Amino acid sequence: MFPRLLLLFTIIPAIELYLLISVGSVIGAGYTFLIIIATGIFGAHYARQQGFDVMVRLQRAQREGRMPADEMVDGAMLLLGGAFLITPGFLTDIVGFSLVFPPTRNAYKRRFAEWMRRKIEDGDIVVRHY
Repeated sequence: MFPRLLLLFTIIPAIELYLLISVGSVIGAGYTFLIIIATGIFGAHYARQQGFDVMVRLQRAQREGRMPADEMVDGAMLLLGGAFLITPGFLTDIVGFSLVFPPTRNAYKRRFAEWMRRKIEDGDIVVRHY
């Protein structure tokens, strides 16, 4: 757990800072600032739009009487992607857009489902039916 926290709070921000300085030295600080603001605004808007779509699908699943598991995973990924998009930086923007953009989000969902299946088969996650 500690190595992951170390990565999250030290190495990733250091990479972001390096990228911001590198890009800023090539295109200028003003343009770098504008890109960061623009990706934040566009990303938040796009995440919101995708979120509304997921809400409609979630409500439809509930009306049909089925468990909206896929929609809930989509919602969680959109929330995480939106948080990455409003965080200043190029690396977080790339990850954020990949979580918000449906084709890459679906690829993440498939990998997540496979990971969950393995964890359940290995007994690391126990599913109880009540």
